[in-house]
Amino acid sequence: MNQSDHVPELAGAAPHGAHTAEKPAPAIIRLRAVLAAAKYHGLELDIRDFAAEPGEESPSPATLSRWLREQGAMAKGMRIRWRYLIKMTNSPPIVLMFRDGSAALMVASSPEKGVIWLRDPLKDESAEPVPVDELRLSRLWTGDVLLVKGQVGQSEAEAPITFGWFAKMVLREKKSLRDIAIASMALSILQIFPPLIVMQVIDKVVNYHSLSTLISISGIIVVFSLYEVLLGYGRQEISLILTTRVDARLSLHLFSRLVALPLEYFERQQTGNMLGRVMAIYKVRDFLTGKLMSTFLDLFTLFVILPFLFYLSSTLAWMTVATAGMIGLIVVIFTAPLSRIMDKQIAAERDRSAVLYETVAGIRTLKTLALENSRKQLWDEMTAYVVRWKLASGRIANWPQTLVKPLDMFINRGIILVGAYLAVVNPSAVGAGGLVAFMMLGGRVAAPLVGMAKLMDDYTEVMTSLGEAASVLNQPTETKALTTGMRPVIKGALSFEGVNFTYPGATTLALKDVNFDLPAGTMLGLVGRSGSGKSTITRLLQGVSRSYTGYLKLDGIDLREINLTHLRRSFGVVLQDNFLFRGTIRENITAGRPGYTIDDVIRAARMAGAEEFIERMPAGYETFIEEGSTNISGGQRQRLAIARAVITDPKLMILDEATSALDPESEALVNANLERIGKGRTMVIVSHRLSSLVNCDQICVMDRGTVVDLAPHAVLLERCEIYRTLWMQQNRHTEGRHTQKNTPDQDTSLLVEGE
Repeated sequence: MNQSDHVPELAGAAPHGAHTAEKPAPAIIRLRAVLAAAKYHGLELDIRDFAAEPGEESPSPATLSRWLREQGAMAKGMRIRWRYLIKMTNSPPIVLMFRDGSAALMVASSPEKGVIWLRDPLKDESAEPVPVDELRLSRLWTGDVLLVKGQVGQSEAEAPITFGWFAKMVLREKKSLRDIAIASMALSILQIFPPLIVMQVIDKVVNYHSLSTLISISGIIVVFSLYEVLLGYGRQEISLILTTRVDARLSLHLFSRLVALPLEYFERQQTGNMLGRVMAIYKVRDFLTGKLMSTFLDLFTLFVILPFLFYLSSTLAWMTVATAGMIGLIVVIFTAPLSRIMDKQIAAERDRSAVLYETVAGIRTLKTLALENSRKQLWDEMTAYVVRWKLASGRIANWPQTLVKPLDMFINRGIILVGAYLAVVNPSAVGAGGLVAFMMLGGRVAAPLVGMAKLMDDYTEVMTSLGEAASVLNQPTETKALTTGMRPVIKGALSFEGVNFTYPGATTLALKDVNFDLPAGTMLGLVGRSGSGKSTITRLLQGVSRSYTGYLKLDGIDLREINLTHLRRSFGVVLQDNFLFRGTIRENITAGRPGYTIDDVIRAARMAGAEEFIERMPAGYETFIEEGSTNISGGQRQRLAIARAVITDPKLMILDEATSALDPESEALVNANLERIGKGRTMVIVSHRLSSLVNCDQICVMDRGTVVDLAPHAVLLERCEIYRTLWMQQNRHTEGRHTQKNTPDQDTSLLVEGE
């Protein structure tokens, strides 16, 4: 078992037991040092949020810095020498990594005395630091440090996604860009020499029949060609590294920004449409690292070759530049109408992708209801819409291509005719060799100028794609709530004080002046007709919606002041339709908590009543769950979801219609387990089946967003009309069967008496 498996238990996060070891593991000491450094900057972190990398016995500086950035801090791991470390006199606490996997905090240094002061991260801040010199430190220290500080202003991860944001990301690769620029300049200079050599071959070798000159020139051409090939390979390699690094960074930012969006936003969006808009961001990536970069690299060639063209023949050079400028003008004129049609084409393709995603996501419903033909018809309509705008964009794009073609042909063919005329009329103006050299270099001048003009067209399409992606990714995120706020010890006492809530876009209140108190350890049932506000209360408790008015307090602290990650990790939530990830049963139960051991998994499965069916499976806890959980039943899926919820030993559990989709046998088993699970923790249970709430300490009756009554089952039957009505509706058939069962006996007894 690796060190990371002990992290939750040693940190006090494990749901049971405690370590008997007196000295914590080195990994824990290193994590405590990081927490202390973060606390210095006002960042209260939870060690339970840390997930160790596979194979790491003790977290590396890179892993720790990644975790700190995810938690809203700024961190950087680096290797430093003693002579630089001791000069950091005014620095905040620095985490020094030790060879045994532990760490210490450097809180001060004195270059004059040649010592630094270290503090044990396991001791209180008031503990006296220990002075250490270079010799003593060298026996422990690896040379690695971790620098931590709070976020200042808007980080790259939170800044609005704009074209400037992308450009800044690319410009961060300064070293690669510098090397690419140097290689491009060298290639531009080398490209001048082959035409010059060809000019010499024609003017000198051919005219004077000099074989020795030809041999010398051939050697020079081979050398220059070799250098050009090697430089071209090097530039391509560096460009590939640059684009790969940018792509990796972009993918990380993209996913982090997407999962930081609030649940309310996802609920209002069509999934396929939203994903289509998000993926449009890669067109911007391709533009920045592809066409834009290659065009600017070609500009180096332009600046180097253009003066040489004017040296060969100013007349031909001006004709080349003028023709290329006309090509650019034509492209610019058609940019606006083409961009408008491209917008419609992109929107049509996005809508078609949404239909495809929805069809695949709902394939089970499609097959069971035989909806293939209707979905095909919808797909055909969307495809026709895409083809219509694709054809329109192709037609309008064909016009500038047609108008540009004669100008392009003039550069490639007409210039040589004009040059030949000038050579015949005025041989001193340009010679045969100079004309051939001009033709070799002229095309390389026109290409960058045309490319610059075409960039306008590409830029319009890219900005459209950027706007599509930004409409999703620039939505307000939960990042601040996920990385800041209080992290109190959760006991489970709830208090609603005048809570009102309205869903975005709605005109009526979903909750109206809700008031009730719930002591820690209470089992609360929430009942009411559909739309009465039961699930809305659970949403507020989970922090899904924070735009309520009034006060919703957990252990006396308003929920909006509690760190959202800490809050959600402290809850156990089981829904009506729980999603299981593709992976093993063990991985699903320990989802997000890789530090838990197989013993913790078995204990959670036993509490949820899932141990029996798991052990009957061929691979046990390593049984692989397919996508959509198709290889297990609904009752088994619910019990695995309960096991996943209880493995963290939460002090507050929410069950929102957790048993409504189960068969009677599974429901009875789950309810029996819930009574055992509920001991010592607060339970909030939403259910339409009142029979499953009979044993709750309190039952809250909701109607149209208000609390009608709050009392145990027996009391509600006597005084709450809504609850009594619901109870009678659900139990009338049972009472009817009971009456029918007794009627024959009564009739028989009467007959006997009559006889």
